[in-house]
Amino acid sequence: MPAHKMDSINNVREALLWASSFLEEAGTKDPRFEAELMIRHVLKMNRASFLASMPDPIKEEEIASIRMLLKRRAAHEPIQYILGEQNFYGRDFIVAPGVLIPRPETELLIEQVLLHSQRIWSAEQPLSVVDFGTGSGAITLTLAAEKPNWQLTTVDISLDAIAIAKQNAERLDVEKRVRFIQGDLVEPILETGERVDIIVSNPPYIPSTDVDELDREVLGYEPRLALDGGADGYIFYRRICEALPQLLAPTGLVAFEVGIYQANTVAQLMKESGAVDEVFIYPDLAGIDRIIVGYRLHN
Repeated sequence: MPAHKMDSINNVREALLWASSFLEEAGTKDPRFEAELMIRHVLKMNRASFLASMPDPIKEEEIASIRMLLKRRAAHEPIQYILGEQNFYGRDFIVAPGVLIPRPETELLIEQVLLHSQRIWSAEQPLSVVDFGTGSGAITLTLAAEKPNWQLTTVDISLDAIAIAKQNAERLDVEKRVRFIQGDLVEPILETGERVDIIVSNPPYIPSTDVDELDREVLGYEPRLALDGGADGYIFYRRICEALPQLLAPTGLVAFEVGIYQANTVAQLMKESGAVDEVFIYPDLAGIDRIIVGYRLHN
């Protein structure tokens, strides 16, 4: 954006127009909305305050801070990393380049776990839950916040992810009920010989060859470790399903998020494990089969 246009910014409204046109020229997804988020971030305002502040003067140092954020976004860094957080299931989670940004589809995984658990157990039943693939902690910590009588364990190979998830656990005041384990998927739980009531996972599911085709916002900034699902995209589902007979309690629930066209194969892997009796497939809001739930009811 030419310097002379910056010199004429006197108030919040002009800053919004300037920031929006800067991002529009850079070709970002939603320039007006993103410009507003960045300005609100710098000014530390909620939406109502921001809209009321349009005629208010804006300081030079605030414009400088906004400009720094705009340059990062113009380089196609995800806005969630720039702002340092993402809302998920009504709560704000710290996110940074060491973790995958939580997606709206994953909220459906939470919904189905909560829904199916109510069908199997009473609401007050204390249950044990393991989440394979911690990331920002969005899945584990949301379940912990929603169900105060559940004890949760989450496993991730990445120490960066665990560090961010621990910050989020403290932020949500659930850290006392969540155990964080650094390790390779199912191995740490198999080693302890534990059996758990609920297993949940949104593992990396993109086939290795497809990862390089992802758009630059994802490929350039989000951790490959959290995206790459092996040669065919099923490596992690296979490993979890093979371990289900050793991991799942006699009455148990398993829930996965899957990628496009993967639902039937993952449902089959779940059935072939011999550890579940019934399997259900649920679509996301775009109609893509996204969530697989399996359970068994042996008492």
